[in-house]
Amino acid sequence: MDWIQTIIIAIVEGLTEFLPVSSTGHMIITQNLLGVPQGDAFVHAFTFIIQFGAILSVVCLYWKKFFILDKSPAPQGSSMWQRLKHKYNFYWLLIVGVVPAVVIGLLAKKSGLLDWLLDSVLVVAIMLVVGGVFMLFCDRLFNKGSEANKVNEKRAFSIGLYQCISVIPGVSRSMATIVGGMTQGLTRKRAAEFSFFLAVPTMAGATLLDLLDLLKEDASWATSHNITMLILGCVVAFVVALLAMKWFVAFLSKYGFKAFGWYRIIVGGIILALLLSGHSLQMVD
Repeated sequence: MDWIQTIIIAIVEGLTEFLPVSSTGHMIITQNLLGVPQGDAFVHAFTFIIQFGAILSVVCLYWKKFFILDKSPAPQGSSMWQRLKHKYNFYWLLIVGVVPAVVIGLLAKKSGLLDWLLDSVLVVAIMLVVGGVFMLFCDRLFNKGSEANKVNEKRAFSIGLYQCISVIPGVSRSMATIVGGMTQGLTRKRAAEFSFFLAVPTMAGATLLDLLDLLKEDASWATSHNITMLILGCVVAFVVALLAMKWFVAFLSKYGFKAFGWYRIIVGGIILALLLSGHSLQMVD
């Protein structure tokens, strides 16, 4: 991968990480359009690692949530465990929510299913269309959230289960977790914010695993050029995601999912038409 390819892919990642359009799917499509070779271990790792760069923008934007503990008194008669949970409730809910993704993600990675899915543009296109059709109706199905409903252990775990669906490129981790929150009675805004928070431990774990796997299999990838590309990709994705995330929360709260649904259907439909007609997506050889 060269500088131009890295910057373009990182911009796509930053723009799409928090939108319900599948950032992984868009990066796979972009890589194909730019002629980036698929099946390469470094390319697979790059796809996940720069997502962590985008995720760090959550910590920056919501730093009070991550670094300021709950100082309100625990209910009277609480046990030591209950007092600890009260004080560190934000982190506890993230742990509960990330457990399903850890289990399913490890199984998918060890079975080789994840690598196979990451090489399939056809899977991305199909899931973009299927997810788009669903999003045209999900506001009507689940738009009964109440401000009184907050994230608790049960809701966090349920959202974590929905997140597992996003192991399939094209589904969108953001869409799966936000819809998961809405099915639990959360408002779109609260579901979106918890989706952002849950992305931090999820993508941190995925990034660490990818780095360890790369180093175990073959450390020859760790050239100064590749490391520079990773750093550049993370920085660009971080800056772009920071701008995109603030816009997305406001847009989603006001307008819902329908516009994103039509976008997914159009993009996925174009790609399917090209693939089924025997055309290659590669614009650059």
